[in-house]
Amino acid sequence: MRPTAKFSISFGLVTIPVAAYNATDTSASVSFVRIHTADGGRVRNQPVCSLEGVEVPPDEIGRGYRPHDADVVVPLSDEDLDALPLPTAKTLTILAFVAGGDIDPLQMGKGYYLATDSPAAAKPYVLLREAMERHERVGLGKIALHGRETLAMIRPMGDALVMQVLLWPHQIRPMDGVLPEREVEVHPNEVAAAETLMDSFGELSEEDLHDHYREALDELVSAKLAHREPEFETGEEQPSGGQVMDLMAALQDSVRAAKRSRGEDEGDEGRAAAKRPAKKAAAKTSTASGTKAGTKSGAKAGTKTASGPATKSAAKKSTAAQSATKKTAAKTTAKKKTASRGSRRAG
Repeated sequence: MRPTAKFSISFGLVTIPVAAYNATDTSASVSFVRIHTADGGRVRNQPVCSLEGVEVPPDEIGRGYRPHDADVVVPLSDEDLDALPLPTAKTLTILAFVAGGDIDPLQMGKGYYLATDSPAAAKPYVLLREAMERHERVGLGKIALHGRETLAMIRPMGDALVMQVLLWPHQIRPMDGVLPEREVEVHPNEVAAAETLMDSFGELSEEDLHDHYREALDELVSAKLAHREPEFETGEEQPSGGQVMDLMAALQDSVRAAKRSRGEDEGDEGRAAAKRPAKKAAAKTSTASGTKAGTKSGAKAGTKTASGPATKSAAKKSTAAQSATKKTAAKTTAKKKTASRGSRRAG
């Protein structure tokens, strides 16, 4: 891999010579060429002079600049551009260290890996990387790349430093006409349902980070070359983008669809939900039966407890009456015997 640029990072009085390497590969993306539909011939962009109408060879093509307030083009040579008082042409001077979250993602452009360009740069390179990592900050500066000055962000990434080209703030367009025309009220239960849907998505899988469009395009081209029908893998049918009439219903259906996609059995959940009321009803019945049984047993116990002293009292009274009767009968018998003895003596 060849470096696309070489410069130095200025960190206070510390200078770090680095080489920048492209961190992204755009050649792996899908690209098309223009053809003449009548015969399939390539349609190329030819450099043609607007005054003479003839094709211009590469060695005769230079740079020109058109001012905003004039309809003329001013030719500029390489010597003119090299003579510009531009300190960022060879040096990226760090102007500030900020939190990474303070950078608007809309400003982020192409990324570059930064490597040390000399043995002496190794220690300050590692020092800057570890200081930013521990301080949780990224460096902001300016650098001239490919003849243009641009903002740049330097941040630690693993054991390396990475530079991200940033757009200027004035290059970010305002959001006029983007926001809804009327104020929209969102209810808390809808937000909760949306959060539940977010949680149901789970983690990204390796299959999610796969370029299926490129594979399908390769199959289509191969089928055309072989004069056969293309064979595409049938994936899960995507829902249509129709108008949402019931937001809550759509959120709940989305949660169920996400669970089905992960292989979760929705029937088990439904059966569990159906069992819950049955268990509650059984618990209520058991509680009611227990209450009734307790009432009956309590009533019986209360009856025994209440009748116990009365029964004992009645038994005592009956025993006393029987004892008194026996005593009276015994006295009467004794009197009769005494009278009988007296009559015998008198005779």
